[in-house]
Amino acid sequence: MITRKHAIERAWGPAACLLAPAWLLALALAPGRAGAACLANPDPQIRELQARASQDPTRVLGQVHPLIAALEAQHVRAGAPEAPRLASLYAVEAQADGLLELDAAARTAARKGLQLATDVHDPVHLDLLDTYAHNVYDGAALARALAQVDAARLDQAEGSPADTCLLIARGVIQHRQDRADLAIVSLTRAYRATAAVPGSEPHAIAAGYLSVVMRSVGYYAQALALNQESIDWAQANGATLELSVARFQRGRIHQRMGNYPAAIQEFGEARDLSVSLDDRQGIAYADLRICEAHLEIGHLDQAVRECTQARRLFAAAHATDGDKEAQTLLARIELAQGRPARALAALNAVLDRRGADLQPRLVAQVYEWRARANAGVGNFAAAYEDQREFQRRETAGTDIERTRQESAMRARFDTDREIERNAGLQRELTASQERARRQAQQLRWNTVVAGAGVVVIALLIYFLAANLRFRKQLLQLASQDVLTGLPNRRRIAELATAAMTAARAAKTPLTLALLDLDHFKMVNDRCGHAAGDYVLQEFARIGRASLGAADVLGRWGGEEFLLVMPGAELSLALANLERLRTQVLGIRLPPTAAGLRVTLSAGVAVHGEQIGSLDEFIARADAALYTAKNEGRDLVRVADERTQFTITGVRRAMRR
Repeated sequence: MITRKHAIERAWGPAACLLAPAWLLALALAPGRAGAACLANPDPQIRELQARASQDPTRVLGQVHPLIAALEAQHVRAGAPEAPRLASLYAVEAQADGLLELDAAARTAARKGLQLATDVHDPVHLDLLDTYAHNVYDGAALARALAQVDAARLDQAEGSPADTCLLIARGVIQHRQDRADLAIVSLTRAYRATAAVPGSEPHAIAAGYLSVVMRSVGYYAQALALNQESIDWAQANGATLELSVARFQRGRIHQRMGNYPAAIQEFGEARDLSVSLDDRQGIAYADLRICEAHLEIGHLDQAVRECTQARRLFAAAHATDGDKEAQTLLARIELAQGRPARALAALNAVLDRRGADLQPRLVAQVYEWRARANAGVGNFAAAYEDQREFQRRETAGTDIERTRQESAMRARFDTDREIERNAGLQRELTASQERARRQAQQLRWNTVVAGAGVVVIALLIYFLAANLRFRKQLLQLASQDVLTGLPNRRRIAELATAAMTAARAAKTPLTLALLDLDHFKMVNDRCGHAAGDYVLQEFARIGRASLGAADVLGRWGGEEFLLVMPGAELSLALANLERLRTQVLGIRLPPTAAGLRVTLSAGVAVHGEQIGSLDEFIARADAALYTAKNEGRDLVRVADERTQFTITGVRRAMRR
C-alpha cells in the first residue's frame, strides 16, 4: 500500500529531476559541455530501478533494501570500489522514499549516499543532493539546502542539464520559503532551459512545479496550461503516481477559480488513479477535496459522505492533520444545516492544540468558522475572540500586518479586561442573589427583595448591552480593513456584487474602478512601513471625503483599492477620479523621500450586458489599470469594451 503524507497537497512528490533520458546522455558526452548530467547514472541497472521507482516506489524499495544491506555489511567507505554502487542504491532508495512522502527516510538515505559520493561533478552526488533538497520543509533545513544547491551550481556549466536540475530544486525550496517571486524566476529559467525537448521529463517536472507556484499567486490560466504539460508527460510515460498528483493539482486550480464541477471531475480522476495504486491517503485527499467542492455548491448530503470517508482513511493512516481538516468541513456542514452547537463541539476538538498540529493555512480558517459557530449559539465574546485570532493569522507575515497584529493584541487586552469585569459583575450578581435569598428567608423584608430585583434587572440589561456591543464589534471586524477603516476585500466584493444586481434590475448605470498607488514599494523601502501606513490612511481619508454619498471605496489588497460608483455615468466617474487623482498629489512624504511623490493610477470599467460576473467586471478595470501603468502612471484609463480581458502574469509583473 502506498502511503504518501501530504503528497497531493504538495506540488509533486519529491520525484527525481531527470531519469537519464537519451538527450541528456548526449549532452553529457557532447564536446564543450562541462558538468555531468544530474541523474544520468552510469549503471544501466540503477537507471532501470530509477525508472521503475516513479511507477511503483514501494516495490522498488523492496528490491533495493537487500542490495543495500549486503553492501553495508562490508562496511563500504568513500573511495572503495563498491562506494559508487552503494551511493547509487542510496539514491534510488531516497528517490522512492521521496515519492512515498517518507521525508525523513529520504533525507537519511540521501545523506548516507552523499558521504560516499563526494565529488560535486559526480552525477550520483548531484542526484542525491537534488533528492535531499526536495525532501526538506522546515525553515532552517530549507536555508541549508538552498545554500548547498547554490554552491553545487557554481561548479556546473550554466544551462547544463545538471544546472537545470539544481535550478528546479532551487525553485522548489524558494516556494516552500513562501518566496513565490523568487521561485517563479528559478522555475521559469529551468522551464525555458528544457524547452528544446518539450516532451522530456525535466521539462514536465519544471512545468509541474511552476504550475503550482502560478496557482498560489492567482495566475490560473498559466497554471492550467503548465499543469496540462505534466499530465501529458505522465500519460505518455505510464507514470500513474505523477498523473494522480497532476490531476489532483488541476482540480485545485479549478477549485481556486470557483469552477467546482470541473474541480470535482479532476479530483475524481485523481481518486480513481489512487485506487489503482492502493494509495489510501491519495484517496483520502481526493475525497476531502470533493467534499469541500460539494459543500461550496450546496450539495451537503454528498459532502457528508465524502468527508466521512476521508476521515476513516486518515484515521487508519494516523494522519491527524487530514482528519482534522475533514472534521472542519463536517463542522461547516453542521453550520449550513443550522446546527451551530454540534459544529462548535467539532471545531473545539479540531483546535484542541490551538492549531499546532494543523497546516498554517487551515488554522486561520478553523478560527473563522468557530467564530461563526460561537455567534450561532450566542457566545458573542468567544466569537469575537475567534474572529480576532482569524484576523491575526490571516494577516501575519508583513510589517504592515505585524502592526495590525500589535493593534489587535492591544484591543484583545482591553476586551479581556472587559470580559473579566463582566465576570466580576456576574459573581457580584450571584452573591447578591444569594444574600437576597438568605435575607428573604430570615427577615422576609419585601423591600430588600424588591431592591435585589432592581439590581438583577439592571445587571441583566447591562449584560444584554455588552453582548450587543460584542456582536457589533464582531461584525465590524469581519468587514472592515484594520489599517484604513475602509471595507475590506470581502466586504467591498459583496457591495460590488449587490450594486451589479441592483443596476441590472433597475437598468441604471454602474461604474467600477481599480485604483493603485504608484511605486508604493519605493515609499516603503525608502521611508519605512510607518510612512507607507500613513500614505494608505491618508488616501483612505481623501477618498471618503471627496467621493459621492453613494460611492463605495474599499481596500482590495496591498496598495490596491476598488471603487464602486452606483448610478454614475462614465463622464461623472471620470470627473470623480480626476479630482481624487489630483488630491492624492497633496499627500506629504518625509524628507527621506526626496524625488518621490504619491500618485494614483486607475482603470475604469462600465457595467454592461456583456459582463456576467464581478470577476469579469474587475478584469476589465484591471486591464485598463494595466494600460495606465504601462503608459507612464498617474493616469486614468477606461477599459475597451470590445476586447476580452484576462489577467496575465506578465502584465501584473510589469504593472508592479
